[in-house]
Amino acid sequence: MAERVALGIDIGGTNVKVAFVKHDGQVIAQESIPTAPERGPERFVSSVAETVRQLASDNHIDWDNDVLGVGVGIAGFLDYKRGFVEESVNLHWFDVPMAEMFERALGKPVRLDNDANVAALGEVWLGAGRSATTALCVTLGTGVGGGIVIDGHIHRGASTMAGEIGHIQVKNDGELCNCGHYGCLETLSSATALVRNGLAAGLAGEDGELTAKGIFDLASTGNATAQRVIEDMIHWLALGLSTGANLLNPDIIVIAGGVVNAGNALIEPLREAFSKAALQRVARACTVVPATLGSQAGVLGAARLVLQVAETA
Repeated sequence: MAERVALGIDIGGTNVKVAFVKHDGQVIAQESIPTAPERGPERFVSSVAETVRQLASDNHIDWDNDVLGVGVGIAGFLDYKRGFVEESVNLHWFDVPMAEMFERALGKPVRLDNDANVAALGEVWLGAGRSATTALCVTLGTGVGGGIVIDGHIHRGASTMAGEIGHIQVKNDGELCNCGHYGCLETLSSATALVRNGLAAGLAGEDGELTAKGIFDLASTGNATAQRVIEDMIHWLALGLSTGANLLNPDIIVIAGGVVNAGNALIEPLREAFSKAALQRVARACTVVPATLGSQAGVLGAARLVLQVAETA
């Protein structure tokens, strides 16, 4: 093929997305395979390597000449410079030299980063934040993740921990968080927290299983309990966002994750609460918007890590 491409790999707890991506963001080929972390990192890397090489062959991509490099996004605490996964709780992997393992398996340079960071980079490159100079991207899922992108590049901090907005402590007498602290934003505004608080308030799903979507559906029918649970979540989320925004003074906050499917039922009241919680000069300069790339954000952002290196070479 005439134009060289980057390979993006987005490692989730259930599935791994892989995609070959051009400089303009066009996806040439993509596939999703089970993560199966219980097999261990070595077998995992071998399986992904086999998949992407076959995907390249099937789509007439010359592995040796057409592929610039590999970008990898994974949830966990990383040593970005060494390319190590120090701790990935969801996958039960610890002290894994992930970048080196992929480099050996694929024969290409590898850039490893946190999944929230690469998703943020994807949204700023091709999604809701593409016009932003300073963007704070927040994902509402099992937990609350975050990434910061400034002038088109990920801001990582001294130990690759910048953007961990889910662990801002917003409630002194709050519940114990997985991080060991109490009252973190994650314990109050994640999809998990929304469901837990809904159950505690007596809500139930139609099929017996309550979900975040189910709570928003109940609220839309006028259920006062569901409305109150959502209002409480939005209150704490706005407080956490305002703390981050007062520090960063971003021009955009992108909200991602499955909860965003609630649309304006989430975004409109969140904008209003945020505008009251943040400093007024900060709030006036900042727009709160839903993410637009969905599950593609991570794999596109991972590829972008490689393309940025190529652009500066």
